[in-house]
Amino acid sequence: MIYVVEMTVEQWGVRVPARQGEVVRQALIREGALDASLRVLREGSDLILPVLTKREGAARYGFEVHPGREQLPRHELVGGIAIMQEDDPSGAEKILTSRPSLHTVVCAKGEVSGEYRTREFSVLCGEPTTRTEVTEHGHRFIVDLAGAYFSARLSTERQRILDQVGEGEFILDMFAGVGPFAIILADRAAFIVAVDLNPCAVALMQENITKNRIRNVLPVLADARRLADILPWKFDRIVMNLPLAGTEFLSEAFRLCRPGGTIHFYSLVSATGEHTARIQELGGIVLAEREVRSYSPGQWHAVYDIRVC
Repeated sequence: MIYVVEMTVEQWGVRVPARQGEVVRQALIREGALDASLRVLREGSDLILPVLTKREGAARYGFEVHPGREQLPRHELVGGIAIMQEDDPSGAEKILTSRPSLHTVVCAKGEVSGEYRTREFSVLCGEPTTRTEVTEHGHRFIVDLAGAYFSARLSTERQRILDQVGEGEFILDMFAGVGPFAIILADRAAFIVAVDLNPCAVALMQENITKNRIRNVLPVLADARRLADILPWKFDRIVMNLPLAGTEFLSEAFRLCRPGGTIHFYSLVSATGEHTARIQELGGIVLAEREVRSYSPGQWHAVYDIRVC
């Protein structure tokens, strides 16, 4: 008699209603966040999807390992590129052959840094490129990982903010990168100014505006510190996705936001309420503070939703 022993491992999991399971699963796959080596759990009318790292709403669960499925090295997916944290060519080959949609596997060298928010990569296998196309909720974005900042992990955040945008809003994206926030919010807003200091990012943004047939986004190559002096508008909503240095620009955002408007301020924090006092000094009210994702032990990527008063 042959006995089959199912191996169970503890991993982070996200609980979702079963009717939303496939939509969320596909979103996690696009982010490179789904742990494909583990089986999805079912508890009543809910599914629990295994994810590679801690994230908002995640908890620890015991998952069954897919029998016969080789566990791949840890990686993140951005379009057709897999990003590894280790310089592991053999592991990169396994990842490339496991996913037909991939064309390149790279290794990240260091963290995002510099005023252009760029990161160095080395190609481990596949096509020698850091350029790829990302699909997100019906929009397509050309991304160059080495040339301009882009995070697929903020897909949920972009949809969360879109749900809050009212018809006819004027929006400012102060650190737009290749334009994902601006282009997605353009579906509902009247007009968006999308700013970045990085010429490569602005060039890619222009390409993405054309690709998505967007007519209400104005790309601007500029230093966000000078926007109040060069822009003639006050904005209903401002997005500040510069987690490493956003606090330097908070006062400028308050100058640019109309009374009663909203600022979405992203920052790396190590304590809840870390920026509340500064926000209140500037004349703002914190409507909500939430963890977007874990960043490192004792530090996380947070967003403050602020009402300017």
